[in-house]
Formats: sequence, C-alpha cells, structure tokens
Amino acid sequence: MGRGEDAGAAAPGAEEAEFEQSGPPVVVVNAEGRSPFVLLCEHASRLLPAGYGRLGLPAAEFDRHIAWDIGAAEVATRLACLVDAPLFLAGYSRLLIDLNRPPGSRTSIPEISEATVIPGNASLDGAERRRRRELWFEPFHRAVAAHLDGRGSRRTAVLGIHSFTPVFAGVARPWQAGVLFRESAAFAEALAQALEVRLGSPVGRNEPYRVALDHDYTVPVHGDARGFPATLIEIRQDLVCDVFAIERWSRIVAASLRAIEHLVESSPTP
Repeated sequence: MGRGEDAGAAAPGAEEAEFEQSGPPVVVVNAEGRSPFVLLCEHASRLLPAGYGRLGLPAAEFDRHIAWDIGAAEVATRLACLVDAPLFLAGYSRLLIDLNRPPGSRTSIPEISEATVIPGNASLDGAERRRRRELWFEPFHRAVAAHLDGRGSRRTAVLGIHSFTPVFAGVARPWQAGVLFRESAAFAEALAQALEVRLGSPVGRNEPYRVALDHDYTVPVHGDARGFPATLIEIRQDLVCDVFAIERWSRIVAASLRAIEHLVESSPTP
C-alpha cells in the first residue's frame, strides 16, 4: 500500500492536521556545543508529515509511547544547554519510520506497536518504504554523521536520550532509569554508577531493553562502528511528565555526565 491508499492518510481534516507538519526531518540544537557528548533524541516528536493524517489512528494514540518518547525531547534540550552539547532531535513520529531501527527491520515501520494496529503502515509497498527512508530516516542520520565527521580529532561520546513506560505487557518496570550499550561496557557502567549516586536508587544495565544489531541503529552505527563510547539513557516516562521533573532529571543527567567526562577525554580517537 502506498502513502495515499489508507483512509487515515487521505484528505486530513482539522483534527487530523493537528498532528501534521511540514517541517524538517531533523532539528539541530547547539551545533557548535563544546561538550564531548553528542546527543540524539530519535523519538522526540509525535508529529507526522502533511498528507499522512494520523495513519488511521485515533488522536489519543499520539499521547502514548507508541508515537514518541514522552519527556525525552524536553530533557534532551535542557541537557544540551546544561552541558553545552550538540543535539539532534527527530522531526517526526517513530510511527512514520523509527530512527533508531535499521531500515528494513520488522519494527522500522511498525504495523503493530505495543498491541496497537497501525492501519497506515499496513502492507506498504516498496516505493513507500523507500520514500520514508529517503525523506525522513536518511536526512536525520546524514546530519548526525556529518557532524561526527566534522569533529575531527575532538573526543566524542554518543548518547541517545529516551524514555520508557512504567509497565510493559502487564509487567512493572522497577528502574527509574536504564543505561543501554553494546560495546561500551566500561563507559556505560561508569555512567550507571554516576546516575545511581545522584538518584539513590538502582539504574538498569541494558534494562529495560538491550541494544542489538538487528534492532538498534544509533549505538551500533554512530558509536560502536566509529570507536566512540556510545549508550542510550532511558528515563521512566512518568518521572518526566512536568517541567519541574524535567528540570530535576536534566540536572541529574548533566551532573552524571560531568562526573564521567574524563573517560571520554581519555578515549582513543577513531
């Protein structure tokens, strides 16, 4: 099925257009930031490009985690200011195409997300899948790659900022935060410990998710493949649901990053 073939994508009304924008696929904040940390927020937005309606979904579904990582963009933006780091924010919803999934993977353009059927993603043809990759996935990652290339010999660590649901598939998740990694185990452990000191509670290691080559993109491609320390920071979304909580968590993460910055400075240049 192509883009215009589902009922949710055709001739959106005012209510549907609330979720539609014609903005850029990536928003860059503080591009000249001096921090060794480069921040990505791949699930920053719940918007869709003009012409996609709501992908056949009720409006309420765009208030859920299936559409975006609640609170992540706000924490990432404040964090970029606190540590003077460059930040790359997704312009559109993960339901259009997930920027932290390898193109072609089962969850890249999900037909079902957390048991919710996505009508506008059902039975897409190859042309529509290429269109989404070329217009929204590739521009985001080209911008990140160009920035990393342009850093030259500067020491660099790549951090994705995410949030997760308190309960998944009926199972409660006890962590307030998690640090996800693949090759950067020592760096991730130092970050987890720094967060624990400031939170006073356990931080998950590769919880509530694990980084995998067939399921993740940011850490393997922008971090591990370049020899940079790379992790995802996951914060439970119910803990970043107002401005005071966002400020608190931004400061906790900022202090934790400052505490381990020396590890980045001593890391090998790729």
